[in-house]
Amino acid sequence: MTAARLRHARRFAMTTVRRSMLAMFASQLLVIGGIATVDAVQKRTRSKRTSFPHPGTFENTVADTSATVYTYGEDLYEAMLQAIAEAQDEILFETYIWKGDSLGERFRDAINAAAARGVSVYIIYDGFANLVVRPSFYDFHPDVHVFRFPILRPSILFTNIRGTGFDHRKLLVVDDTVAYVGGYNIGATYATTWRDTHLALRGPAIWDLRQAFANVWNLRRGPAREPLAVTGASSWEPSIRTVNNIPANLVFPVRGVYLDAINRAREHIYLTTAYFIPDRQILEALIRASKRGVDVRVLVPEYSNHVVSDWLSRGFYTSLLKAGVTVLLFENAMIHAKTATIDGEWSTVGTANIDRLSLTGNYEINLEIFDADLAATMEEIFAVDSSNSHPLTLEEWESRHVVARVSEAILMPLRPFL
Repeated sequence: MTAARLRHARRFAMTTVRRSMLAMFASQLLVIGGIATVDAVQKRTRSKRTSFPHPGTFENTVADTSATVYTYGEDLYEAMLQAIAEAQDEILFETYIWKGDSLGERFRDAINAAAARGVSVYIIYDGFANLVVRPSFYDFHPDVHVFRFPILRPSILFTNIRGTGFDHRKLLVVDDTVAYVGGYNIGATYATTWRDTHLALRGPAIWDLRQAFANVWNLRRGPAREPLAVTGASSWEPSIRTVNNIPANLVFPVRGVYLDAINRAREHIYLTTAYFIPDRQILEALIRASKRGVDVRVLVPEYSNHVVSDWLSRGFYTSLLKAGVTVLLFENAMIHAKTATIDGEWSTVGTANIDRLSLTGNYEINLEIFDADLAATMEEIFAVDSSNSHPLTLEEWESRHVVARVSEAILMPLRPFL
């Protein structure tokens, strides 16, 4: 081939690739627009149906630490607000979403009141997640130390894309006496119309959660903000372990913890997640577990608050169902919990979903707990949630419209970004 023909062939190939990419991008925009429109219409009906069973509040003891499992927002928020009202020395508060509604105001006012009476208060909240909240809402007492996790950071331009995540954590530590962690953001909507799970700890394990807050505060605080003191643990309790994703350091252990637990499973895996977009390794681990006889159940919302995530998630259903995995679709409400329990021994409660953003992108925090009683509680909660779920069958799934199949295929390239 002559040099001229080679150049022509290269130009033709590049033009073809560009046009193909533009066509794919246009197709994705068209699909997203279509499903968003359909979802908006359907929400008018779905929004009227927000009844779901409330599993309750459960008390457990893990080693020397008491663990309270909350499954209803109103109960959790009242406990958190009471803890803030009773604080005497220190409040560490971190959240992804902090809505400027009536509940958000109660938390802001309680924190300001604590600072006014001399409590040391440190707050971290994510800037991107709260763009829609008017800036004047975040009117804090002058003594409150605040870090608004920035939307634009140098790491976005100068580091690996995995180091650019948002602060997706939800954490409250009060006086080294009680600590709360789990899936609940702060907002009135979450109090009664969403199903989520949070855990409160009282005892030595609180040290791990305080350390988790302090590490992010000190890592990102800058010269204008006071550092938080970090002390050694008074004890080492292997039954409760805090697992932190720290994108700035490219540290993402939550994913490894899930993989290890799934690969060890012998009897059952009960997994609940708001957004299920697993990478290949996690998907294959779940499929292998099912094929070796493990009862694998994945519980997700039938309709989440992110319609694109729903459609990306559906692209995995065929592989799961063919492998014998039970897919449960939670009905009539959004389930936002990020939990799992395996073999009556191992459980996790935290902030990380089973998707790339959580497992290899965002700042996340999960508790890994080895305790039979706590696992029994998590199994009971899963059973209640399952009673409000529709088990998807392979026959039902394969009968879906061809337009749905094509849409799933078009959206598939977006999986690594969510």
